[in-house]
Amino acid sequence: MEELDLLKKAWQKDTHEYEQVSETDIYKMLHTKSSSIVKWILIISIVEVLFWTLISVIWNTDDFLKKLHAENTIIYFKVWNFINYVVILGFIYSFYKNYIKITTTASTKQLMQDILKTRRTVQYYVWYNLGMAVVSLIIGFILQFVFNPQMKLIADKIAREESYHTIWITVGIILLATVIVIGLFWIFYRLLYGILLRKLNHNYKELKKIDL
Repeated sequence: MEELDLLKKAWQKDTHEYEQVSETDIYKMLHTKSSSIVKWILIISIVEVLFWTLISVIWNTDDFLKKLHAENTIIYFKVWNFINYVVILGFIYSFYKNYIKITTTASTKQLMQDILKTRRTVQYYVWYNLGMAVVSLIIGFILQFVFNPQMKLIADKIAREESYHTIWITVGIILLATVIVIGLFWIFYRLLYGILLRKLNHNYKELKKIDL
């Protein structure tokens, strides 16, 4: 941001003519930087989808369900994955539209609105992915309890002995695993998109100063 700071100092000088030139230069720089940030958000989201798609190919869900003898749930997971991909692609399309809007806008107010809209879209995207991770974990635990023979033995032992100690240990392990996994996802998104959003927010604040 050194170039921006120099322009801001020049903009604060008393000469009216220079003020107009500097204001325009500051806007152009913020416009370029904002456009670049949104472009990276778009690129990262596409790479992320490709990465998770590769993981799903390597770790085949159908084979996992067949091992658990839960073949009748395969169709539901296919529908689930289809809906999830439709939603994700919808977000990516929104990122693309935001990028096009920010790239072509010529108004300070419009650029500020586009930045706010992009930030909201990214936040919704992150929360959606975290929500899907929670739901996926819950479904995974349910499948284990219903279809995994070892889990059935534990369930039978709990029912037979009415062992509340075993119940609390099992619930504790599940909650701990969920918190750890979701925490890792949150850190991942915090690092991946958080830095870009902070830069975008900084640009918004600088534009707000110009618009006053």
